[in-house]
Amino acid sequence: MAELIHHRIAEIKSSDSIEQMVQFMIGRCHPLHGNMDGYYAMDLEHPYRLIISKDGKKLLCARVENIEDYH
Repeated sequence: MAELIHHRIAEIKSSDSIEQMVQFMIGRCHPLHGNMDGYYAMDLEHPYRLIISKDGKKLLCARVENIEDYH
């Protein structure tokens, strides 16, 4: 899974915004809802997800919040 985590971080670094990642399904990035509103998830090895948040409107800083199975 470490290799895939490094790949996802590279995808985050090369993207202009989280919205761009969602639009083009980069890493199957998608917004979360409910008690995880404001966070985004990217696929890792099933069932784990890389949970990220953004700082501001542009992707100046994405923070890896957790790696978990939230299902």
